Amino acid sequence: MIRISALQMQTAGPDTAANLTRIEKAARQAEEVGATLLVTPELGVTSYGGGGAILDLAEPADGPIVNRLSEIARQTGVAVVAGFAEKADRTVFNSAVYTDGMGTPSVYRKSHLYGDYERDLFTPATPGTCLFSHHGMTFGMLICYDVEFPENVRRLALAGADVILVPTATPQGDSGTFIAEKMIPVRAFENQIFIAYVNNSGGDGAFNYAGRSIIAAPDGSALASAGLSEAFLTAEITPALYALSRSENTYLKDL
Repeated sequence: MIRISALQMQTAGPDTAANLTRIEKAARQAEEVGATLLVTPELGVTSYGGGGAILDLAEPADGPIVNRLSEIARQTGVAVVAGFAEKADRTVFNSAVYTDGMGTPSVYRKSHLYGDYERDLFTPATPGTCLFSHHGMTFGMLICYDVEFPENVRRLALAGADVILVPTATPQGDSGTFIAEKMIPVRAFENQIFIAYVNNSGGDGAFNYAGRSIIAAPDGSALASAGLSEAFLTAEITPALYALSRSENTYLKDL
């Protein structure tokens, strides 16, 4: 069993220093409740709605942003997953990083870009299997729109993921509500895994976000969920509690 936390975050726009300070505050809150991992939203460090400013804020995976996140993890003992604009190979990716402050950070690049806004800013990555070990469990990462393609989740589940972490920036509207409240629990159920879907909240001048972050269990239940406003969630991830669900819903085995 491990405990994870999620920050449904109201960003300070493209003020990376302020956003990193907010993440640090949440990491310390996670430390207080006994969590070993904090998940934050898509592009939470640079803000999703920053437009062209995001390109100016893009950094390599060994740059100051990731180094600061690693420092936060090292100081609190809470590993951090955060979204940032990654500059690499003469291009910019919509990326998320996992860092525990000790080992080499794991970086995932978004493969399915949503709409002209994202396509004008970022390069899509080839769909990949980004896995890392945390406290004896195997974690995978996707970003927002990626999770809406069942193939992406299934690929990680077949590769052995126990939990998939999904930083997201889903906008307000019927679709955003449906994805969080219906689709994510189904993705967890049909793969018999845990999914932490962690959204932005409020607005950043360009977009208003749906909130409704959720940590879903293999049986499709919500271990924790949020409304529209900024929120801090914590849930215990205990795979042994869902042995019955896995024995009854043998999708991966029966493929």
